[in-house]
Amino acid sequence: MSALQLFNGFLIGMVVLAAAVVFALRKQPAGYGQYVGKRWGKTINNRAGWVIMEVPVVIVFLIYWLVSDRTFATTPLVFFLVFNLHYLQRTFVFPLLIRGDDQMPWSIITFGILFNTANAVMQGTWIFFLSPPDQYVPAWLASPQFIIGLAIFLTGFVINLHSDHIVRNLRKPGDTEFHIPRGGMFKYVTSANYFGELTEWVGWAIMTWSWAGVVFAIWTFANLGPRANTHHRWYQRKFGDDYPKDRKRMIPFVY
Repeated sequence: MSALQLFNGFLIGMVVLAAAVVFALRKQPAGYGQYVGKRWGKTINNRAGWVIMEVPVVIVFLIYWLVSDRTFATTPLVFFLVFNLHYLQRTFVFPLLIRGDDQMPWSIITFGILFNTANAVMQGTWIFFLSPPDQYVPAWLASPQFIIGLAIFLTGFVINLHSDHIVRNLRKPGDTEFHIPRGGMFKYVTSANYFGELTEWVGWAIMTWSWAGVVFAIWTFANLGPRANTHHRWYQRKFGDDYPKDRKRMIPFVY
């Protein structure tokens, strides 16, 4: 069996696992944030948890890039930088901006490490090793796929950052109450930050024009879609008639 056949089998397995994750998270929301509970086991500080959970994707993707013979090829290098635009912010900047002293269970951190490692392997294997040598040539950066995909990715990145900013600033110093997020994409959806992240990785799938990118986008929805539904119902119960009735869960006008 060739390396490409093994890789395609890996992608199929990841899609099947994503379907199982959707089913599981519809039954029981992942235990972090306001859903943390004793059933998820021992916890550590939320900031440290985020770093530990996210840093494997940075390290593994870096290793794949460094050991590849395409390290300084123009288009793979651009992909490396774009990918890390998200993950360096998510791993090292986002945790520093977290307010409060929430906890994150080690079980969630472990699941995150496993997925992030698998995703780095998935994206790194395709971009730096298995993609055809004549696919990601410099001319790819002028292709419609790359230009459209990059525009979508950057739009999602901005939405994600802006939405996180809104959520962080809902509370004044000393305030412990929950508030309804307003402004930006929160006008349309309950989980605007999740919409931003999904938009990023849909853009990535288009930009790389790869099944590995598509599987990553599928996984993003599998992980965040059920949580967006849980958030939506939580806000509706919490705020009743005060919660905007025309908001969707995660994708404007659709879901």
